[in-house]
Amino acid sequence: MTIGVFDSGLGGLTVVSAMMKHLRGVEIYYVADTQNTPYGEKSKEQILDFSVSITDYLIQNHHIDALVVACNTATSAAIKELRLLFPYLVIVGTEPGLKPAFAHTQTRKIGILATPATLGGKKYKHLIGTLSLEYDVEYFEQACSGLVAQIEKGDTDTPQTIAMLEDWLAPMREANVDTIVLGCTHYPLISKAIERVMSHPVALVQTADAISKRVLHLLEEKGHINRGCNRIHIAATGVIESAMVEQILGEKIEIEQVVI
Repeated sequence: MTIGVFDSGLGGLTVVSAMMKHLRGVEIYYVADTQNTPYGEKSKEQILDFSVSITDYLIQNHHIDALVVACNTATSAAIKELRLLFPYLVIVGTEPGLKPAFAHTQTRKIGILATPATLGGKKYKHLIGTLSLEYDVEYFEQACSGLVAQIEKGDTDTPQTIAMLEDWLAPMREANVDTIVLGCTHYPLISKAIERVMSHPVALVQTADAISKRVLHLLEEKGHINRGCNRIHIAATGVIESAMVEQILGEKIEIEQVVI
C-alpha cells in the first residue's frame, strides 16, 4: 500500500514516526508544505486550497491508496471536502485527543494547546461542548500563535520559545492542570520544554499512535498484509530543517524540493 501524508511542515513527521512502528510493507510519501506554513494562522479557504492541491499531487505523482492529513488544522478545515472529492481514497485525519484527556484527568483540570484555526473550527467547538456536558472538567484553551514557526526553525528549547510557553502555561500550572492536550502535530516536538515549564508531573496527550492504528485497520480492510519493509520519501515545498527531520525519524533521509 502507498500512503500519502501531509502537514504544513515538520509536525506531521511525528505521525509518520508512529506509523513506521505500527505499519509494515508500506511506502510513505510525505509532503511538508513549508512554503505555506503555518496553516494555523491561515483562512479556512486557503487551507482547503493547499490540502486539495497536495492531495492531487500525491495522487497524480505517487498513485496513493490512502491519505493521512497529519495536521489538526487541515483536518478541521478540509477533511470533509477531501472525502467528497476523493471518495475512493482511504482518508484519515488528525484531531486533538480531547476525550482521553477529559476521561483521565485526576485534578479535573486540563489544558488544550492548539492553533487559532483549530480552536476556532466547528468540529472542535462541537466536541468540546459535548464533552463539557459529559464530564465535570475545567479546561484552559490556549491558541499558540507563532509556536509552529519556532519549531520549524528548530528552536524547540530556546529562550524565546521557553518564554512563549511560560506565558501560556503559567495559568495552567497555577490551576493545577495535570493533563495537556497537544492539539497540533508539531507540539510533541517540544514535550520536554512543556514538562519543564509546568514543573510538576503532567500527562501530554497526543494522537499519533491512535492515527497509526486507525490507518492500519482501514488498510487491512482493503487487503493489506502487515509485513515487510517500509519505505519513506520526503518532499518539501519550501525551506525545511533537515536536522529536525533526522531527529524526528532517527535516520537521515534525502529531501526533495517540489512545486505544488
